Amino acid sequence: GLIPATIAPYLVRAIGARNTQRYALTAETFDAGEARALGLVHELAPATTLDARVGELAARLASHGPEAVRATKALLRSLDGSSPTQPQRTRAVHAIAGMRCSAEGREGVAAFLGGRAPAWR
Repeated sequence: GLIPATIAPYLVRAIGARNTQRYALTAETFDAGEARALGLVHELAPATTLDARVGELAARLASHGPEAVRATKALLRSLDGSSPTQPQRTRAVHAIAGMRCSAEGREGVAAFLGGRAPAWR
């Protein structure tokens, strides 16, 4: 037989070790409701409103500064969900300081203070 070696680390991070163990050993399938309960999906939408909801989320994501989105993703990937360690705190401080000093960060603050949309939109 096969084992879920490739996906296991991602599942453990997403749904926890106990849930991963259950589904990896039983090979059970589950529906969208169970995927939501496990935290694999954030929300469910009927097919009739799915495109509109995806469009709303895409527009919201696109409204953020691309450098800030990249930095946020990198920061979140470096966290493991346990209590913050000093190295994690240090990375977070450096990440926010770096963004605040970047051209995108300065534009974001200026746009906010000026009551206008930022230039990256």
